[in-house]
Amino acid sequence: DEALMDRYGRLQEKFMHEGGYDFPARVDKVLQGLGFDAVVARTQALSGLSGGERGRVGLAGQLAAPAELLLLDEPTNHLDLETTRWLQTYLGELGETVIVISHDRAFLDETVNHVLHVTGGTTHAYTGGYSSFVSQREERMLTFQRQLDKQQKFIAKEEEYIRRHLAGVNSSQAKGRRSKLGRLPRLSPPPGESDAMTLRLEIGDRGGDRVLHAEKLRVTVGDRVLLDDVTLTAMRTDVIALVGPNGAGKSTLIATLLGARAAEAGVATVGGSVHAAWYRQDLGQLPLEKSIFDAIQDARPLWGRGHIQNHLGAFGFSGDSVMRTISTLSGGERARVALALIMLQKANLLVLDEPTNHLDVESIEALEDAIESYEGTVILVSHDRAFLRELSTRVWAFDGLRLRDFDGSFVDWEVAEAERRARLASDSATAAQGRRAQEKANAQKSRNGDDRELHARRTAKKAADDAEREVLRLEARVTQVQRSLEDGDLYDGSPDKAREAGRLEKELLAAQRLLDDAMTSWAERTTALERA
Repeated sequence: DEALMDRYGRLQEKFMHEGGYDFPARVDKVLQGLGFDAVVARTQALSGLSGGERGRVGLAGQLAAPAELLLLDEPTNHLDLETTRWLQTYLGELGETVIVISHDRAFLDETVNHVLHVTGGTTHAYTGGYSSFVSQREERMLTFQRQLDKQQKFIAKEEEYIRRHLAGVNSSQAKGRRSKLGRLPRLSPPPGESDAMTLRLEIGDRGGDRVLHAEKLRVTVGDRVLLDDVTLTAMRTDVIALVGPNGAGKSTLIATLLGARAAEAGVATVGGSVHAAWYRQDLGQLPLEKSIFDAIQDARPLWGRGHIQNHLGAFGFSGDSVMRTISTLSGGERARVALALIMLQKANLLVLDEPTNHLDVESIEALEDAIESYEGTVILVSHDRAFLRELSTRVWAFDGLRLRDFDGSFVDWEVAEAERRARLASDSATAAQGRRAQEKANAQKSRNGDDRELHARRTAKKAADDAEREVLRLEARVTQVQRSLEDGDLYDGSPDKAREAGRLEKELLAAQRLLDDAMTSWAERTTALERA
């Protein structure tokens, strides 16, 4: 049909103009950047993914969709360090306007060029990254305070003059000043910041110098080996950053080191007089069925109501809010309750698994200050690079089935890691160059010989394999559509369901036609392979 072909041509041109042919490649790029296998992801069901993986799929959907404005609310919460670096690069190359809410200060510093600060029921705009915002805000607050102090001094001076002369010979002048003072626009104190928690981390007992020790440790989950032949030691006052990709087994290693799960091989021991407090990533240590008040009272049964109220007030809970059930709290509120309980333990070993995930920036800074003055040992699992840079004195880094112990700060480790990656990239490039040279020599040798038949066989085999993969893909699509059509809810008589059923029938017919063509192509290429 000529008219139909003309319409098809116009639609194809529009599809190409709007990037339709580039879209699959964009989806693959985003999925790979967020840690998924792009080929497996085409058929992998969401139902089989973890909560963190589903979060990354949701982020991938937003990043891949064509848009002029991208809104991201805490996009780094479920990302490891490497994936966060990829996201920074991707957003920088995206060419779209991005509005991002994040407590990850390093991510903000390297991603944004404007900051809108929401505080005290109003907003203030700043230009530059997060560090620039901090310095500009301090300057602005200092300038405002100076103006406020100057006005307060002026008002006090005028009021003193009015008091002394209102009933004297200069009464008319005093009344004039009083009238002028009444019309003066008064500067208000700067809007208060969101209440940051007050956290002090103290130890009950000093404990031994050797806090944790593992010897030839093997950590497994089911049949999967996470770590093997790991030997490490944590000493008193160490602040250790435990880093590795998502799914590497950081939380599982912590549980093994603390004796909450058995090691497959080797031993892990906690030092004498060492008392550990464990902040779990899922906040699973909280008694969800209890009120905030009861949770604190269980930890301090001898405390009275006033003492408990004062303790919780330092974490932003006041009045009747302390009687709320923990299960009804937001993620940030639960995090503050968990820290309030940890503060009471007076442990000399703190294990903090993603403690910044639900905290605002002010609370994170309060936690940093508390850890800096803490006299015990700390193990930190976090994707917040600013947090790790500020605190860590050594790094335990996952490297395949090994755990590398880096005796230095996280900042030093980042430099060493960048140099290591550069060396690996250089070695890989050199090896690739050698392979290309060898392949070129082999190709020259083949041309000198009689390898045309081998080349033809390889070409024919690749074509047959490609055709077979296409058949398998289309068969899976046909099966999926057929299952959708078999859904009984599709035939409840509603117009929307009827239209959906019609669409699925058309899609099934089209997929079956494509499958028939693919089967024919596969048969032809298989025959060509046999001839070759």
